[in-house]
Amino acid sequence: MSQPKKEDYINYRINLAKETLEAAKVLADKQHWISAINRLYYVCYYSISALLYKNNINATTHSGVKRQFSKHFILTGEIDKSLGKIYAKIFDLRHKGDYGDFFDLDKEQTMPFFEPVEELIKTIESLIKNK
Repeated sequence: MSQPKKEDYINYRINLAKETLEAAKVLADKQHWISAINRLYYVCYYSISALLYKNNINATTHSGVKRQFSKHFILTGEIDKSLGKIYAKIFDLRHKGDYGDFFDLDKEQTMPFFEPVEELIKTIESLIKNK
């Protein structure tokens, strides 16, 4: 089997982000709020990973992806700071939901993240296409 091309990996991650967004919507419809936040986090993670890879920026951990994204795209103003804050908040909520005991979320805490996460994917796709 031949080695995948860089563009193949990038497209795979973006498509995985979109598919994961659809999964998050299904989970929200079923009122599985912690699972929906988990999926929203991975929407961000997959799309940001594609962006970092496109720009030859290496990150080997989830915290590393967050750090490199902030350093190269949020602090530079290439991506709006509000989207960086959304990602940071989802990062924390996902961690609490996955590893914390007696942690819960509800509709009012979860649903406001859908729109900015979709905006983040669109912004990242645009940056990938224009670089």
